[in-house]
Amino acid sequence: MGVGVIGLGDMGSGIAKNLILNGYTTTGFDLSEERMQAFIAMNGNAAANVQEVTKNNDIVYVMVMNGDQAKAVILGQDGLVRHMKPGGIVILTATILPKEAQDIASAMSSTEIHLIDSPVSGGFSGAQSGTLTMMAAGMPDILDQCEPVMEAVSKTIHRIGENGGDGQAMKACLQSLIGAIFSATFEASVLAAKAGISGENLFKVFSTSGAGCGCTNTALENIIERKFEKTGSHIATMHKDLTIVMRFAEALGVPLHTASTAMQLFHCGKSKYPDGDNWAVTRVIEEIVGTQLHR
Repeated sequence: MGVGVIGLGDMGSGIAKNLILNGYTTTGFDLSEERMQAFIAMNGNAAANVQEVTKNNDIVYVMVMNGDQAKAVILGQDGLVRHMKPGGIVILTATILPKEAQDIASAMSSTEIHLIDSPVSGGFSGAQSGTLTMMAAGMPDILDQCEPVMEAVSKTIHRIGENGGDGQAMKACLQSLIGAIFSATFEASVLAAKAGISGENLFKVFSTSGAGCGCTNTALENIIERKFEKTGSHIATMHKDLTIVMRFAEALGVPLHTASTAMQLFHCGKSKYPDGDNWAVTRVIEEIVGTQLHR
């Protein structure tokens, strides 16, 4: 069975890798020649454009950066809906605004191509290890049909609803919490550094307490090891996600005081360290205080 993947960055390359490892003939496309070469090296079939991805592939993952890119890939002049065979399925794993996913689903309703709105969580490590959490929204029979292909790249699949936008709404709620956890960890690490607490002891206490979780532990590990780049969690992605959270909340009239603070902290980090990862926000706070946390 053939599967397509459009977008072969940190996340899409992991999806492609695990499809290949699970025996699926995988065709991929990305605008980056470097990413295409890496995809070929893992035994992927390179496509010259979006249209070529649809050849012999009834299921295509879309893992691009934003809503405009998703709309272009799916609905554009050379988009998937114009070239996939009737009954084809698009699995939208990119994180975009719920309204954008609703618009895509609405436009696809007049075609014979189906949409599964399924943003993911797990970051770079989850994508590369095939242990993503998927927040899938689609018709039950379509989800049943795609379950093996989705299981190849994930550890957990949650069926969130049947409508485009349902998965994105869940992802926005999740990112509002993750952004807050990250930001609180960044601040706590600087507080500890100023108080003379070692990073090792802080990690031991945090990781074995009620505050310990994957988000806290990962953030703190990278901070005390002073790893602020190339950890697979680029700050631009989380900044984008928090921007989505705030726009979604505004549309619903929901105040998000903590998430808005997190968004501004990430904005500071992205402005000062545009090539950094999430943990680079800590450096901004450290520079204000004049201290650093080390192991």
